[in-house]
Amino acid sequence: MFEVSKKQKNMAFIVFGVYFFLLIWLILFKFQIDISKMDTIRSINVIPFHYANEIGMNFHFKEIIYNVLVFVPLGVYIHFFKPRWTFILKMLFGLCISFIFESFQYIFAMGASDITDIIDNTLGGILGILLAKILEKIYKEKSITIVNVIGLIIEVTALAMITVLFITNA
Repeated sequence: MFEVSKKQKNMAFIVFGVYFFLLIWLILFKFQIDISKMDTIRSINVIPFHYANEIGMNFHFKEIIYNVLVFVPLGVYIHFFKPRWTFILKMLFGLCISFIFESFQYIFAMGASDITDIIDNTLGGILGILLAKILEKIYKEKSITIVNVIGLIIEVTALAMITVLFITNA
């Protein structure tokens, strides 16, 4: 294992912090600014990959992909922040974060809690851990810099898009 510079580690914490804020805002608050306008949904599905037929399978397939993708950065950063943790421990951490989000959605009636989301999110975390391992093997100590730059580009783009949406819908 190589040593990461303090500057890169600090940048990683900042990029991860913005990512985690956006993740909370997405999963729990559905990008709402006014909490009083949020739908109050309290439902739970404990049957994996069980969907209502009226929505259509194309929608569900996209939702699975989005749920996986949104948790990839969590896996990447878990890998870099906790290099001494085993793969299983990193995976379980991602699972626990997903379970906490789904539990909060149910407890506070902020969305439908679904075992499929937990499975998808955990898979995203696993893919993130594997991606970080691959980056480490290829780029060694530069891997965290690459992750930070990519994360920063994605976050700036996402924040710009969200800003445009809020301005146009105001």
